[in-house]
Amino acid sequence: MRAVLLIDLARTSVAVAADSARLAKIGHLAELLSRVEPDEAEIAVAYLSGELPQRQIGVGWRTLQDLPEPRQIASASLGQVDDLLSRIKAQAGPGSQASRKDLVDELFRSVTRQEQSFLLRLLGGELRQGALNGVMIEAVAKAAGTPAAEVRRALTLRGWLPAVGAAALTGGVEALRSFHLEVGRPVSPMLAQSAPNMKAALDKLGGGAAALEWKLDGIRVQAHRSGSEVKVFTRTLDEITAQVPELVEAVLALPVDDVVLDGEVIALRPDNRPEPFQVTAGRVSSKLDTARLRETTPLRVFFFDALRVGGEDLLDLPDSERHAALAGAVPPELLTPRLVTADPEEGMAFFADVLRQGHEGVVVKSPSTPYAAGRRGAGWIKVKPRHTLDLVVLAAEWGHGRRQGKLSNLHLGARDPESGDFVMLGKTFKGLTDEILAWQTERFLALADGPSDEWVVKVRPELVVEVAFDGVQRSPRYPGGMALRFARVLRYRPDKHAGDADTVETVRELLF
Repeated sequence: MRAVLLIDLARTSVAVAADSARLAKIGHLAELLSRVEPDEAEIAVAYLSGELPQRQIGVGWRTLQDLPEPRQIASASLGQVDDLLSRIKAQAGPGSQASRKDLVDELFRSVTRQEQSFLLRLLGGELRQGALNGVMIEAVAKAAGTPAAEVRRALTLRGWLPAVGAAALTGGVEALRSFHLEVGRPVSPMLAQSAPNMKAALDKLGGGAAALEWKLDGIRVQAHRSGSEVKVFTRTLDEITAQVPELVEAVLALPVDDVVLDGEVIALRPDNRPEPFQVTAGRVSSKLDTARLRETTPLRVFFFDALRVGGEDLLDLPDSERHAALAGAVPPELLTPRLVTADPEEGMAFFADVLRQGHEGVVVKSPSTPYAAGRRGAGWIKVKPRHTLDLVVLAAEWGHGRRQGKLSNLHLGARDPESGDFVMLGKTFKGLTDEILAWQTERFLALADGPSDEWVVKVRPELVVEVAFDGVQRSPRYPGGMALRFARVLRYRPDKHAGDADTVETVRELLF
């Protein structure tokens, strides 16, 4: 059997994009992955997932202009391409831009036109073929002959699918079980499902006692401590340690020195009411003059879960035991307020008090649920006073009147976990300030995906927007058979990836 070449990935990518059926996508990917050489397995999984093993290589769209003529016969191996990409990334200092361009030309000169197209989409972040993590997990499992649950478990602990895929393809279940929670390496956070009200949330959990916790409108954080070293990561697994010194000091003050904690940082006003989300997000994202920002916009941290305490991994334990370990390691002032009750009226009073203090709502948790890292576990359900969804922008329409020259009316989509695509649920131009209109017009044009007409600009589905609405109704107008009523934009969510968007199933549960 001949070695897998880049052309094989390019052809598989086309086949995956052309097939809308989830099982067909999995089949195309698994067939190729079953043939890949062991030392190139991580490269293959990365490329087909739209990722680079190098993450970023410093190549922008200008560098990808005026490319050389392609080869006529495909011969580039995955290792050769990966080596060139690593050399491109390594360029630094005076003259690096010219050197980087020379290496890019060398790469594109060594591949065929179809391979050039594949690389352009890969390097530009445009390799959208429906091969989201869920599809790729199933494909890796099928190719390796391992249970998909073993791949998911390893991914929870490693956080990087190409490495997990390579382990499965080369070492099977034994290699997958070698992954453990490592302090300093973030894991994908557990996410919550939604319910329209407290009763619905409690009903979903089947009655009995439940834990209710404040839902803060801040930035999700995962704090790791090993000895005197602390690292802090966001929900997108980006490290922000230097930007949150208050959190670092709080973790260093704990009586245990081997912990991984899940929580939220938030900027509070002097009266302890929350600042707007944009204030917290701006503080956390800023890398300049942190000492000054700490004085003007101090951050508070509230922890609500423990993944590891005192050197013991806790992910598989029920919520009640994890929280007991958390409470034993963290002082009360750093714990997210929590009530365990089986009384719906007591739960409603707790919910009302949270809202009076200016917070978003509550998360209702089953005491028996383990930590479902990277997934919307059935044991966590968020309840807010108004319906909101995290949706992905699929396209935008040019405005008129006061909005002439601005991309305004947003086409909104929910995630379909079966196909890996996004299903349109409606449009909205409400809630957009002049500042947001200017920003999104520039951003959408940079994300433009293929040709557009004079009215609609299609964009790559990367931007997550939080939308409020009055309900969901049946509608033959949109592919999902339903539409949002009176949708309006609350804010963009730069802290979330498209894969974090709400699913079609979540929306369908809200149908009238």
